[in-house]
Amino acid sequence: MTRILTHLQSEDDLAYALEHLAERDAAFRDALAQCGVPALRRRAPGFEGLAAIITGQQLSTHAARSIWNRFEDALGGVSAQTVSHAKDEELAACGMSRPKIRTLRALVDAVENGGLDFARLEAADDKAVHTELTAIKGIGPWTADIFLLFCLGRADAWPAGDLALMEAIRQMRGHDERPRGEDCILLADCWRPYRGAAAHLLWAYYAAAKGRSGVPDASGK
Repeated sequence: MTRILTHLQSEDDLAYALEHLAERDAAFRDALAQCGVPALRRRAPGFEGLAAIITGQQLSTHAARSIWNRFEDALGGVSAQTVSHAKDEELAACGMSRPKIRTLRALVDAVENGGLDFARLEAADDKAVHTELTAIKGIGPWTADIFLLFCLGRADAWPAGDLALMEAIRQMRGHDERPRGEDCILLADCWRPYRGAAAHLLWAYYAAAKGRSGVPDASGK
């Protein structure tokens, strides 16, 4: 009987899921042959991981890392408690924008007063996690989906609004126009239950194509 993975916990899990996709989709088979199995992306679970995703949204990897390092150093570690005790001026001095500061404040409030429990999220299904996170002001579907994929390791998480994924799909399929977010949801339906693995390979494919052609970075990560 074929194993069905619900989580991507290791490189072997990712390779298994990508082989499954390659057997069903020739475009994925070609992409896997070109890129190989990419590194499994994981972030710290809980508050720290979600705060890192919020921090890095719509920034280059280099800028996000620089801001995060200053953020960690200034707070002496990132937690709901340390963020709660920090002043807005301190967060802004680290490079945090006003919208991101507001989102972090809303997240802290959800933890301290709204009953957000990250241990409970680990046991909840994808839809429940998505619903609970997007109820927090400033956290949208992309952030929730990236948390599901990177922090909880959910094999079928699919950040449909990610620009790099849209561009990778366009290139992999040979389309003239980049699909929209809602189109990406429909296109990815046939990749269940491994849409998260598909995202990993598409990001690797995009990075390789960008390196070959010098196209500008479309990633929101």
